[in-house]
This record gives sequence, structure tokens and C-alpha cells, in this order.
Amino acid sequence: MLLNVGTFIRSATRFSPFIIPHSSPSSPSSFCFSFSPKQTVSFTLQSSQMASFTTLSQSPPKLLFRQLFEKESSTYTYLLADCSHPDKPALLIDPVDRTVDRDLNLVKELGLKLIYAMNTHVHADHVTGTGLIKGKVPGVKSVISKASGSKADVFVEPGDKISFGDLFLEVRATPGHTMGCVTYVTGDGPDQPQPRMAFTGDALLIRGCGRTDFQGGSSQQLYKSVHSQIFTLPKETLLYPAHDYKGFSVTTVGEEMLYNPRLTKDEETFKNIMENLNLAYPKMIDVAVPANMVCGLQDLEPKAN
Repeated sequence: MLLNVGTFIRSATRFSPFIIPHSSPSSPSSFCFSFSPKQTVSFTLQSSQMASFTTLSQSPPKLLFRQLFEKESSTYTYLLADCSHPDKPALLIDPVDRTVDRDLNLVKELGLKLIYAMNTHVHADHVTGTGLIKGKVPGVKSVISKASGSKADVFVEPGDKISFGDLFLEVRATPGHTMGCVTYVTGDGPDQPQPRMAFTGDALLIRGCGRTDFQGGSSQQLYKSVHSQIFTLPKETLLYPAHDYKGFSVTTVGEEMLYNPRLTKDEETFKNIMENLNLAYPKMIDVAVPANMVCGLQDLEPKAN
């Protein structure tokens, strides 16, 4: 697969590429981060020239990453796995009920062991796939923030770490779109993939953000969440939202700090923008929110005879 290298980030001990995968909403993107000591790696550049470098640090665990799309709600689902671990443990972020079979077939084809089905928040525009996944794959645990007030096997709070193999995701509270929004960020350190990746849900979209007019939303809170919890990440951090409606698949902290038409404004201007969006009432909200409050569709506890 052709990879574009936007820039190289140099340190005293390691060179890390800033990798942007070719992708489109209709075709999943995937890549692995895996560098071996003193191994020369070549990347194809947009100018058709070749660049190479030698890594000097110990090899970090290999992250398998897939970005999947559900067209009806324009939702991105993300599959992550530690494919250097013997069990190949994996997790899904923001699965959708309509694409559960597709996602589980991919997990099976790649030989992964799914251990978590996670949500960034209680969605209003689609039904989460976590309930169906739990019914089809015994042992999978559903994950959502404690602040969401919904049902799940695992409730996370700010600062928690979700481990899968030798990799982990850090939990950051980013309320404002809803009260329980969180952003999942790949770990920091030499044994974790670089550049870092953040799965922002609806808190931060590519050149936009989630609406703040229902489910306990607050434009003031969202502004502070993004600026304190996402814009404080390294500028090369790759940002992956829960939705996109214009065909974009990835952005960076640096890009959004420069070009986001809402969040580059001061707080009062941002508040005025959000109060005058005049958006239509989400057509799925009356179905999606009640279902998502109970882990998607149904309570899967065994019924007594």
C-alpha cells in the first residue's frame, strides 16, 4: 500500500515518520507501526522520490490499525490490535449495529482476539454495535465512560489506561458534545506507536466539532475540553473522529489548531457560533439514545427460566 510521508520527526535516539494512509470512506485504511533496531525503511513520497532512514531504538510493539466506515450515519469505527503479541488482542472503537458482521469477519480474517468493544460517548445518530458484538463473541467487554450514565461492563474515567497486549489507550475526558464524551489516546513512550493517535468521538471533528444543544451539551465545556485535552497533545498527533461528512479520514492536532473554523476562535465567538447552527433534530435520536444507554439494542444478561 502506498504511504505518504508528510514530515519526519527527529529525536536524538529515533526517527519517527508522520504517516497518513491513503483512504476514502468507502475503502478502509490500514497500516502497522513496526520498526526494528538499525533497520532501513523506505517510503514513497508524493514527489516520487525515495527517502530512507535508519532507526536506532528498540522495536516497539506493532500496532495493527483499520479505519472502517458506515455510510448511513457517516460513522467511523476503528480496529486496533497488538499484532506482535501472541494472542493478537484487539479492540473496536465506536462500532455500529449495521456493520457488526463486517467488523467481526475482519477480526476473524486477521486472526485477532477481540477483547473490548468501546464507545467514545452515547451516540444519538446510530445504535452502537457493542450489544450485538457481546452476543456474538463471548468474553468481549463493553467500555464507556462512567460519566455517560449508560450500561457497560467497564466504566472508564480520566487517566485510566485500557491495555491490549503491550499497547494501551489513555482516557481523556472531553465533555461538551455530551456529558460523557471521552477521547482515547494511544500511549506515550518509546514502547508505544509514534506518532500518537487520538480517537476524538464527536468532540472534535475534522474542521469542525460536535453539536452542543442536547444530551447535556455545553459549548463552553466543549471549548475547554478540546483546548485542554486535545490541543495539548503533540502537534503531529493523528486525530480520528467518530464521523465525517465531507470525505476526510484523518487530521492532526497542528492542522486543527490552525484551520478549524470554530475552535480557532476565542471562547465567546465559539459559543455564538454553536448557538446559531440551527441544525435539524437528529432523526435517529429517539431510537439511538435509549438503545445506547443499555449498551446497544438489548440487555444481554441471561434470562431466568
